Amino acid sequence: MIAPLGTLAFLATLWLLTVLGAAILEESRAKIAAALKGTPAYPQIQAPMRMRARYRFQRPMRATARWSAAA
Repeated sequence: MIAPLGTLAFLATLWLLTVLGAAILEESRAKIAAALKGTPAYPQIQAPMRMRARYRFQRPMRATARWSAAA
């Protein structure tokens, strides 16, 4: 009696995995086809964007020669 129930559980699990796999594949088939063709799946929208950065101005450092009397 355990063998038929085990077989039934196995077949039910296999059927569930097949249904879920088909649903996932159906949902993403456009992306898969675009990836195989090497093109983007969805057109990229380029919105104008202003970049604003704050620059910290550092005064230039000037080297000066210091002569020591000990040398």
